[in-house]
Amino acid sequence: MATIGTFTKTANGDITGTVKTLTLNVKAKFVPTEGDSERGPDYRIVAGTTEFGAAWKKTARETGRDYLSVKLDDPSFPAPIYASLVEDEGGEAHNLIWSRRSGD
Repeated sequence: MATIGTFTKTANGDITGTVKTLTLNVKAKFVPTEGDSERGPDYRIVAGTTEFGAAWKKTARETGRDYLSVKLDDPSFPAPIYASLVEDEGGEAHNLIWSRRSGD
């Protein structure tokens, strides 16, 4: 597991921060989606005016904690990045956590 980003929630519901890996260093914003689609994402993820991901609200079975299941993708990426956005212990910030999926 690796923390690849840190974010904070704004008053209007956006979640802003930075995604950082060895090859990526980008300011990003999670913007709540309009409407109530059952299967659609709850957030669109943008860098500037470019959308490069989406996130879905989930609840961890073991702990009952809410988190966002995140998928980042762009034509410049060799493969999508899957991660989880979780609130830190103090509730002040959110951490974007990546771990390699089994079979990758």
